[in-house]
Amino acid sequence: MKAAVCREFGKPLVIEDIDIAAPGPGEIKVKIAACAVCHSDIHFIEGAWGGKLPAVYGHEAAGVVEQVGAGVAHIKPGDHVVVTLIRSCGTCFFCIQGEPVQCETMFALDRTSPLTTADGKPVVHGLRTGAFAEYAVVHASQAVAIDKDMPLDRASLIACGVITGLGAVVNTASVKAGSSVVVIGTGGVGLNSIQGAALAGAHPVIAVDLSDAKLEAARRFGATHTVNSSREDVRAVVKSLTDGRRADYVFITVGAKAAIEQGFKLIRRAGSLVVVGMPATGVLTSFDPSWFANDSQRVLGSKMGSSRIAVDIPKLVQLYRQGRLKLDELITARYPLDRINDAIAAVTRGEALRNVIVF
Repeated sequence: MKAAVCREFGKPLVIEDIDIAAPGPGEIKVKIAACAVCHSDIHFIEGAWGGKLPAVYGHEAAGVVEQVGAGVAHIKPGDHVVVTLIRSCGTCFFCIQGEPVQCETMFALDRTSPLTTADGKPVVHGLRTGAFAEYAVVHASQAVAIDKDMPLDRASLIACGVITGLGAVVNTASVKAGSSVVVIGTGGVGLNSIQGAALAGAHPVIAVDLSDAKLEAARRFGATHTVNSSREDVRAVVKSLTDGRRADYVFITVGAKAAIEQGFKLIRRAGSLVVVGMPATGVLTSFDPSWFANDSQRVLGSKMGSSRIAVDIPKLVQLYRQGRLKLDELITARYPLDRINDAIAAVTRGEALRNVIVF
């Protein structure tokens, strides 16, 4: 199969013929129809989080199941599926607690990649998915069957950007109607936090970014107010919109130290800072714990929107079908696999909300 392979951090991906194993017990093989370009893929390609090479990245995907391994009962060949990086056993401590994102089980695919070069050398199964390729072998728990009339390019967005951003609001923070919300960063994840806040009935919903174009998009996704932090005093604006108290919730959807430190200044007493974006390994931030304790404030980490994909993805598909969840508007452009480097470059330059590789 054709796959986009990272062979050197920070360098363009190379399209190569890669061999993929048949699915083992509990696994499925999916013919990929679409895979969106997420900033997490870019961070790995640039080497921000380390890792081994060569690797095939791509984890925000949708496609059609071609083959299933032994013991797979809830998915069958021909099913249309959203494919995520969330792999869960259903029986470990975290899965039983309803936290499958934190599953502690070691799977066969964690030990041995299903990908090899033509001469048999292993290729890293990037983000447990490797979907910048014509096919992907994943554990069946990573996929959720969806209606066959759901467009697969739009469905792919749900796999990460939507469940991460929207889930941080709905699942991690459990934002209630009438809460004041600030979202720092209005890329793909940030826009989904904004539409999650709007769906939850939050008000005001304040979007913060450096790009006027992205702030304009934030309005379309449900932001009631926007602030360009390069020109405006964000703290003063937030205070003016919250009766001087600052926000109930601040969501940091970019992996930047400055954004996290800014967020601490925007939450009210007993407010919550929700860290969604992940900085590069080794980036540290600081805050005054005496004030933090005195004001009864909270910091919440949110990985993949604390999602339970078997529950959340069908709900999101229905919201889209009802016209209440924006997916079409997230897609800036579609690219074939052999133009994946162009798609990544456009995202890196800040020119795209989500670019999608289509097969």
